[in-house]
Amino acid sequence: MAIVCAVAIVSGLVIDQCVPYGQVIVDVGVAALFCWLLASAGRRGRGLLLSCLLFASAGELFLSLGWGLYDYRLGNVPLFVPPGHALLLLLGMAIAARVPDGVVVVVPIVALPVVVWQAVAGIDRFGVLLFLLLVVAVWRGSARKLYAVMFVLAWVMEVLGTSLGNWQWRASAPWLQVPVANPPLCAGAFYVVLDLLVMTAWQRGPKRR
Repeated sequence: MAIVCAVAIVSGLVIDQCVPYGQVIVDVGVAALFCWLLASAGRRGRGLLLSCLLFASAGELFLSLGWGLYDYRLGNVPLFVPPGHALLLLLGMAIAARVPDGVVVVVPIVALPVVVWQAVAGIDRFGVLLFLLLVVAVWRGSARKLYAVMFVLAWVMEVLGTSLGNWQWRASAPWLQVPVANPPLCAGAFYVVLDLLVMTAWQRGPKRR
């Protein structure tokens, strides 16, 4: 299932950008995969997926159309994006179950000098705030390995998506007026917050399958 999710995410970004009517094709394909996952999941699994869909939809509408931090190539929020977050979460959960506990410490330590350099150089000062979100999540969160893994996975996806032209981050963060890289190294912090909300809601939900 992790492989299916990874292939769906990568191929979806490529098709969206490179194939005529690609966004419609990806919308339908990701929706079908998401529905299949819902149908095959137990009660708690469905709660996880639906929670992710709900939080991701609200987050995308606010961050892109409301705050204006980044723009999708057609000026919308593609329908495949919110369920795509659920696919990325499933991939992250599969990887987190197989990596050592040290990833919780290694990821922030590796990211810190780059964050500081970009801030001092005026490349990305917004990343400082995002890095602090990551630190709080891996320090106080209930699924610390997952958050560290998602931070890295999200960065890889952000690099791929911005390189292909699926979306682009604004050069300056609206409201804050601080420089932002395209993509920010710490863009994954938004995904970490999303997954923290999802995992909190999921863990407090009904325990029956």
